[in-house]
Amino acid sequence: MAQENIPLPHELAIADETPGAPPCVLVFNANDPSGAGGLSADILAAASVGAHALPVVTGTYMRDTAEIFDHIAFDEEAVAEQARSVLEDVGVQVIKVGFCGNPENLSVIAEISTDYAEVPVVAYMPNLSWWEDEQIDAYLDAFRELILPQTTVLVGNHNSLWRWLLPDWSNEKSPSPRDIARAAAEVGVPYVLVTGINHPDQHIENALATAHTVMVSERFERFDAIFAGAGDTLSITLAAVLAAGTDLELATREALNYLDQSLNSGFRPGMGQILPDRLFWAETDDEGHAEENDGLPATADDFSLPRHETKH
Repeated sequence: MAQENIPLPHELAIADETPGAPPCVLVFNANDPSGAGGLSADILAAASVGAHALPVVTGTYMRDTAEIFDHIAFDEEAVAEQARSVLEDVGVQVIKVGFCGNPENLSVIAEISTDYAEVPVVAYMPNLSWWEDEQIDAYLDAFRELILPQTTVLVGNHNSLWRWLLPDWSNEKSPSPRDIARAAAEVGVPYVLVTGINHPDQHIENALATAHTVMVSERFERFDAIFAGAGDTLSITLAAVLAAGTDLELATREALNYLDQSLNSGFRPGMGQILPDRLFWAETDDEGHAEENDGLPATADDFSLPRHETKH
């Protein structure tokens, strides 16, 4: 059950202004030239589950499919101007915050989130181990102080959230999703989606938790592969499904199932890691052509998903 007096994200969403139009998600994230994560992943995954992404570029990675070499952040005024320009024109149902590059960008995003307090925020904390320690510390401190009080659902890997939110953890047993959710609740986050919890039976657990309970717990068989872009895929999918008005528990299950299918159909475009196939549902025949119906050419309807639903 949800915490008392804390509205679920779908209860805060703005109604579509055009009946039948896809919901809109404002996305703050960095450009990723490899297509593994970042804005390109956000746009593709959002469209795949029936939402329209409004991408705000916070900077760009210098990376390939194997590793991140560096990052260049945009000026905070450029980030603010991008977001405010589209917000004055388009009704937004959910805001997703990905990697934003520096504390200054986080500050303007926090201001915008405050101005649009009725719009729920899905915030994703990626693995920052590729960065310099001083930059990591400054970014995490700013994220905790500025973004987490605005966040409705925090998404992150178990180890990353553990080291960030529970740095003084001394128990021999690793913290549970509820332990992490309690730490997040202290800075204003009502819901936390903790991913990548290792189990000895070759399964990975993902859990949506509050300080009081675990709302969703799903286990998936561990893939014998290393993926890039899984966290961005999950967080944007959750944001997109919530934007359609789906309740939080069902949206979480849908997003986790979508990620599992994307990873199961993953591909390796370069010499590095495997990327999620965010269009796994667009099946083709053995010759690489779209399937036909009863010998007739496929039409546009054959390629469309039911609105705001994933096809499993």
